[in-house]
Amino acid sequence: MDGFRGIYAIMATPFHPDGSIDEASLRTLAKFQADAGVDGVTILGILGEAHKLTEAERRRVIQICMAEIGSRVKVIVGTSAAATDLAIAYTKEAKALGAHGSMVAPPTNSKSLEAVREYYRRVHDAVDLPMVVQDEPTFSNVIMPAAFLVSVCQALPRARTIKLEEWPSPLKTEQVLKQIDPKATSVLGGMGGVYFYEELNRGAAGTMTGFAFPEILVEIQKRFTSDDRAGAREIFYKYAPLIRYEGQQGIGLALRKEILKRRGLIAHNGLRHPAMGLDPSSNDEITELLDWSGLTPILTRVVSAAEMMAPPGRAAAKR
Repeated sequence: MDGFRGIYAIMATPFHPDGSIDEASLRTLAKFQADAGVDGVTILGILGEAHKLTEAERRRVIQICMAEIGSRVKVIVGTSAAATDLAIAYTKEAKALGAHGSMVAPPTNSKSLEAVREYYRRVHDAVDLPMVVQDEPTFSNVIMPAAFLVSVCQALPRARTIKLEEWPSPLKTEQVLKQIDPKATSVLGGMGGVYFYEELNRGAAGTMTGFAFPEILVEIQKRFTSDDRAGAREIFYKYAPLIRYEGQQGIGLALRKEILKRRGLIAHNGLRHPAMGLDPSSNDEITELLDWSGLTPILTRVVSAAEMMAPPGRAAAKR
């Protein structure tokens, strides 16, 4: 079994102002991701605020996404949990609802890598579903060295994808791929796509991230894999300032939800409490970056490849 490859958009969970799930916006956002050309979507991850949802809400998010786009793209469900049995239950539910894979991070603050190894083994063996091993130490506070990740994937035949998000990610991508068969096990980047081009250069098979313009990542991937590295680099460098700004720790999700709202994909930009909202200056900075990137006039539709190649700065120069 090979790993997942390409662009996987991590989806936010839209909420109404009262904090309830906005199902209409969830449908709109899911359909847009598929229209943008992604290979798949990942739901109920950190970006999806899964840790703030009830079990009934988790189930509803999966049902809606499978109904809207499950026949068009692969849907991967975050099934991480503090307890192994709970992670197994989440993964079983994801499979029962038709998910194409699960994404599993280690239990938060785990101090023993052997306990983490056993956690992955038990979840893997309990459910016949492809697994993405999520290496995201900022949230989990668990450091999994390259050799450990390789050993986990080599031992578990359905764990053939690593979502790698430990800094510096290009270096760790290369370290992992030197120790495994890259045709059988894939490494996907993340972290908002901040080092997406460099990760591709080091052998990554794509990225799994929540950047609010997934079609830009799709075009970078397409050009890179078609041996147009100059074109891939040009697009990445053009949008790197926006990618960098949107990926800020602490307010990254609030920034993304604001941009998704401006794109007409969600009705409200709120996060479920407790969360850090946006200050007026951050909103102004988003506007400036969108103007400079030439995205403001075309926010509400999929950005074309030709528009991505247009020189930046024109709109900002008119302000």
